[in-house]
Amino acid sequence: MSDGATDGDAITREELHTRAISFRSWRRSDGLFEILGNVTDTKTHTFTPPAETRTVPPGEPIHEMYVKLVFDLDMRIHAVDTDIRAFPYAQCPGGGATLQGLVGASMARGWNNVLRERLDRSETCTHLRELLTPLASAAFQAVSAFRFDRIIAAEE
Repeated sequence: MSDGATDGDAITREELHTRAISFRSWRRSDGLFEILGNVTDTKTHTFTPPAETRTVPPGEPIHEMYVKLVFDLDMRIHAVDTDIRAFPYAQCPGGGATLQGLVGASMARGWNNVLRERLDRSETCTHLRELLTPLASAAFQAVSAFRFDRIIAAEE
């Protein structure tokens, strides 16, 4: 799939919106692991959120939000940190506080149920919440070799 025009250039396209989601992970010197998830939304045109007075210029982030989880090889969460740098609504910055309820939870089996049980939808930022499902998958990818090595060592 290309970013260019389709159907022999008979149809043109105008880019409107970009959402970039990324995950990075680290092994820490204390034996734990960190994963950082980010969502950034930008538009190619000026945007004023409904019922707000702030105007976001083209190319400036409407959303720029981060979630960091500290976890162990059992996928148990030891710490949660959020950073909300750009947001469209005045109440958005408080939307990460409820994620502290994930401390002690496991990203293993039943992760989506954990999210439903521990995070009140009316109190939690939608965008931070949406990052959490693929963040767990990326966390598994980050530590899979370490988890496999641990299983092999236990069998020996």
